[in-house]
Amino acid sequence: MGGRRGGARERVLDVALELFVRHGVGGTSLQMIADGLGVTKAAVYHQFQSKEDIVWAVVAPALDELAEVAERAEARRRRSERLGTALEGVVDLVVRNRRVMGIILADPAVSRLVREHQVLFSLEERINAIITGPDPGPEDLVNAAVVSGGLMAAGMDPRLAELDDDVLHRHLLDTARRLLRLRPLRRPRD
Repeated sequence: MGGRRGGARERVLDVALELFVRHGVGGTSLQMIADGLGVTKAAVYHQFQSKEDIVWAVVAPALDELAEVAERAEARRRRSERLGTALEGVVDLVVRNRRVMGIILADPAVSRLVREHQVLFSLEERINAIITGPDPGPEDLVNAAVVSGGLMAAGMDPRLAELDDDVLHRHLLDTARRLLRLRPLRRPRD
């Protein structure tokens, strides 16, 4: 979500995301968004019909990207390729969208909205199926829960906030691959 262009709609989303992270969706009013932009509430309504529309516009790109990750992974032939593709994509998504992932997971209003649309649930099922493989046993299910939950939580963990994106990406991916018993990626020596 970083690197938005300067259009009015994008500015609303940038300010809204910052306020959602700081105050939660429930603690952020349309007036606060308007004040953050230095405009009237009517100007915000000109871009979006409701706060729910703003919330959805903030989170939808990350969900769309997660759907693309699932599609790319499902298209791979070998299980290890599907798993590697899914992990790489999820880690990319988490690292680039740390603040958005944080509000999806931590803000009850956002979680409720996403679940009402049932988008996240079906995406979670698809990614979990890739991670666990066919006929998962208890170990597969626990590993999938730890990896998927850990990746999402790591994206919003304040202890990791100062880590460079590349460093965080490398360590998240290496840890997830290790937990799922995939070979480490070969990287050139520093």
